[in-house]
Amino acid sequence: MSDRGLLFLFSLLMILLCLGGMAWLIATGQAATVDGLFMLLTCALVALVFALYVVFLLRRTLAAPDPEAAKKPAAQRAEAKQPAPAAAD
Repeated sequence: MSDRGLLFLFSLLMILLCLGGMAWLIATGQAATVDGLFMLLTCALVALVFALYVVFLLRRTLAAPDPEAAKKPAAQRAEAKQPAPAAAD
């Protein structure tokens, strides 16, 4: 398994654990205390961070690669990326 696949699965696990912790805090009534509120906010923040990583990973993975860029040699791609010279007035 690749590193990205392992990180993806770990991120999903962390999101589920945080959401479960939030549900447990609400179900037991501990979210009404100051400590419970901070725990709830901490779980929400950790879940959000891992969810943002998952979204980034999915967008990057599902982005369609440019088929023409793979056919061009590396030198031509480097020339294409160089900016055009500025026009002198």
